[in-house]
Amino acid sequence: MNHVAKRARAGSAAVLTWAGLFTAAAVLTGCTGTTSFFGDDRSPGDAIRIVPQDGAENVGAAGRLEVTVPDGRLERVRVTRTQDAEHQEVPGRIAEDGRSWEPRDGYRLGLAGKYSVEAVAVDGDGRRSARSTSFTTLVPKDRFIGYFKPENRSTVGTGMIVSFDFNRPVTRRAEVERAIRITTEPEVEVAGHWFGKDRLDFRPADYWEPGTEVTVDVALRDVEGAPGVYGSQRKKVTFRVGRSQTSVVDAAAHTMEVRRDGEVVSSVPITAGAEKTTTYNGKMVVSELHDVTRMDGSTVGFGGEYDIKDVPHAIRLTKSGTFLHGNYWESPDIFGSENTSHGCIGLRDVKGGSSDTPAGWFFERTLVGDVVQVINSADGTVAPDNGLSGWNLGWPQWKAGSALR
Repeated sequence: MNHVAKRARAGSAAVLTWAGLFTAAAVLTGCTGTTSFFGDDRSPGDAIRIVPQDGAENVGAAGRLEVTVPDGRLERVRVTRTQDAEHQEVPGRIAEDGRSWEPRDGYRLGLAGKYSVEAVAVDGDGRRSARSTSFTTLVPKDRFIGYFKPENRSTVGTGMIVSFDFNRPVTRRAEVERAIRITTEPEVEVAGHWFGKDRLDFRPADYWEPGTEVTVDVALRDVEGAPGVYGSQRKKVTFRVGRSQTSVVDAAAHTMEVRRDGEVVSSVPITAGAEKTTTYNGKMVVSELHDVTRMDGSTVGFGGEYDIKDVPHAIRLTKSGTFLHGNYWESPDIFGSENTSHGCIGLRDVKGGSSDTPAGWFFERTLVGDVVQVINSADGTVAPDNGLSGWNLGWPQWKAGSALR
């Protein structure tokens, strides 16, 4: 048996193992040593051209993936990607003339993976040939991730903003924003807004409707966020919008009016920021809830003016340190009559905290995502990127901050 026949027999066995596409007649034909239908004496499978070439390494995400034949037609093409022990078939189609196969439009190679290509071609006489190749893609040295709120399967308030903080500066903002898809039920328009190069927030035009189901599809894996820096996340999270609760703090009147589903449920006496340490005006969104926490003035620029190790019922409103919290160290008489804090909003409480106090009552009825709005303070409006304070931007301003506008 000559070498051509040996190669043909080896190729035939490979195809039988893969998909059982060869008939007994085809196997016998492969053993005769006849020339291939491609017009030369090579093994028929050699004429199936696959790009990237067999054994290629460090192929980039933008690399071309293609299977072609010079004549005859492609009968079967299967491309699989193996990454992190997971196998995924690459979607694609054979052209109408049967001469080529390409992945679907817009497909980019996944990095740090191995691709396997298996192709079968047939000539005008019905003789089949097969070829199998593999290649590996680039393993990036530099990766970026986005830390985001809210948590998966959480129930949030109607003012919740989906917020991503990236651990590396993003210069290709449109590509990154496009890779994060937010869908809702019922459907509502959601837009992104960039704050600098490392933060991207999403929200609708108005507060979410109670009961809305939101899905955040994060497809950042292998997206090039900056030259040579690729994303590493591929996950999907969901959250549900609960009842509506909004609270308005009037710093001049020393009160907080709490509305639930549009109805006033309580008016609570408060103390806000003192004359030299006023509280921000504007809409702020609850981002954290702590039964008890330590508040050290040195961490927010106040030196050693205070260090309270057991502040009860602490609700974070801004990244810079504005809280709405229980206060047991001031006289009960100041709530509703004086502003004495360093910028926080204080509600009467007892040491150790109690559900029977105004602070305990409000804490137990608060969700991450609830809105607290401060009015009539001598301070300016909170910056929209200080915590989840993006509701202080109008909808046209918000949409203008999208890289996809």
